[in-house]
Amino acid sequence: MAQQQGSTLSTRVDVDQKRLINCNTVDVNQLMPLKYKWAWEHYLNGCANHWMPTEVPMSRDIELWKSDKLSDAERLMIMRNLGFFATAESLVANNIVLSIYKNITNPECRQYLLRQAFEEAIHTHTFHYIVESLNLDEGEIFNMYNEIPAIKEKDDFEMKLTSDIMANNFNTTTVAGKQKFLENLIGYYIIMEGIFFYSGFAMILSLHRQNKMTGIGEQFQYILRDETVHLNFGIDLINGIKEENPEVWTPEFKDHIIATIAEAVRLESNYAQECLPTGILGLTAPMFDEYAKFIANRRLERIGLPKQYQAQNPFPWMSETIDLGKEKNFFETRVTDYQSASLSW
Repeated sequence: MAQQQGSTLSTRVDVDQKRLINCNTVDVNQLMPLKYKWAWEHYLNGCANHWMPTEVPMSRDIELWKSDKLSDAERLMIMRNLGFFATAESLVANNIVLSIYKNITNPECRQYLLRQAFEEAIHTHTFHYIVESLNLDEGEIFNMYNEIPAIKEKDDFEMKLTSDIMANNFNTTTVAGKQKFLENLIGYYIIMEGIFFYSGFAMILSLHRQNKMTGIGEQFQYILRDETVHLNFGIDLINGIKEENPEVWTPEFKDHIIATIAEAVRLESNYAQECLPTGILGLTAPMFDEYAKFIANRRLERIGLPKQYQAQNPFPWMSETIDLGKEKNFFETRVTDYQSASLSW
């Protein structure tokens, strides 16, 4: 592990000696000169996307929620989404702070992780703001991860990965340790943020497209934009560790990762059935099973693994939603074009 407090090294940083993990030759406190410029770019993109949930008005959502214009099926889907996301964002933040940060030995990547951890706090704040605005039962929403089996299964799946890395004897000096750390990164960046979150976004944003719950929808758009950067950073980090440690990317480990992602798709399909037991206008559980398989294929390809499903995208509008550069919601909200550059899919 690189030195955490002060450095006794007498020479300046040799950028070529920097490593993503297990770097014992470079002081982790010295940011410059940069080696992984992609990490710094992700940090800058995150800063350009800064927002706060309380900037988004909720009056129309409150009025609609109190009315009889939402069906029971729509209300169930909204509640289950809030129940999953309310705690999932905290799980991601905890994993960054307790598992990932201490094992990354590169300062520019750590700089981004600090920014991401702050954004996860903003996202948790968002769900508190929504629950408070709609006067929902806080205990019900924030404890769904213990009470709703389809949510609990997904969160237990992720929390196991955190606990493995937090074990007292864990380190990344062995092949097995590096593989376990990669499994954690894939579990959170590829699965949690890249599959579980994207299905939830599609549910809420489909309502937003029907001009329903527009305040929640706008906040989900901002979260989606953040998550796009999180996902891209995670993929770069995973691929970087693979490149620097090729011994970990064995056929057996690749099969294990494919099986893990297949299990995640199964869990997401179960969750979709919980959210949409009867379906609503334009949305059914089988559509989300298809969507989970479609985005799983994309995530697999980004980390060098083959597609596993014959699946098409049932929500092509989702790729357009990610680009908020010129979007404006009239009457009750502000222009969202306040960042320096739009993100692309």
